[in-house]
Amino acid sequence: MVMRPNLAVNIGGLVLPNPVLVASGTFGFATEYASFLDIDRLGGVVLKGTTLQPREGNPPPRLVETPAGLLNAIGLANPGVEVLIREKLPLLASLACPVVVNIAGETPAEFGRLAQRLSGVPGVAALEVNVSCPNVARGGMQFGTDPESTADVVRAVRASTALPVIVKLSPNVTSIVAVAQAAQAAGADALSLINTLWGMAIDIERQKPVLGNVTGGLSGPAVKPVALRCLWQVYEAVEVPLIGMGGILTAADALEFILAGASAVALGTANFIDPGAALAVLAGIESYLLERDIEDLSELVGRAHR
Repeated sequence: MVMRPNLAVNIGGLVLPNPVLVASGTFGFATEYASFLDIDRLGGVVLKGTTLQPREGNPPPRLVETPAGLLNAIGLANPGVEVLIREKLPLLASLACPVVVNIAGETPAEFGRLAQRLSGVPGVAALEVNVSCPNVARGGMQFGTDPESTADVVRAVRASTALPVIVKLSPNVTSIVAVAQAAQAAGADALSLINTLWGMAIDIERQKPVLGNVTGGLSGPAVKPVALRCLWQVYEAVEVPLIGMGGILTAADALEFILAGASAVALGTANFIDPGAALAVLAGIESYLLERDIEDLSELVGRAHR
């Protein structure tokens, strides 16, 4: 009898049944996808970004396809943390997989207040701290491009919660390693990388920028080589576990990130192309392990470095 490999992973205290998550901003509040796939089979769900107060987001158009990618300038549109707690999270209480809440603020104090408010709320397994959003005017990427600013945010969150704290890193920096090390030193339990690359598109007929916000975040297959390089570098420089993301469409893509040092992966733009992509990736990872008689996923993490 062939034994199924162990796919469970521990991401800084967040225990996942398998290494495949869905990334923030691409899976809504999860219920939107319930008719397309069995959400319980995922390793975890990262909810769209939540702020203290409701946000309408940026003016439209907010999305535009680019060669091998997608530009978005949603602007963290969300109903605010109180609506999340009162109306959204109760609907997710029965999920078998962990729910991670992505939080964003304009100041370290706001991040801390969000963390404190979500602590102890049933169904919240961990927090993902968004210091890297490239399409909001205040907060967002301004924290993630400076190591000390990142550390300030992480310290504020760490002091406000006992939940696992995952810090989402930006590729729009001179040294992602320096930011990663600062986040770790300030108390991050894990890091997720990368967020989107800063980009834009121009409509040559209108002779104007396509996005209402002018610039936005580039995701999809086009960013994968950058994401993989960032993760490789960070893996060699920190000790906390990593969640890899950026252009993952297939199991082969995911396995590259795992071999580069990711303990888990998250699919983003792929969810728009195929709502069942995450489960297909999970099946592919399991098949890869079975074919090679690998008993535990952990045996693959970072193997390309050795």
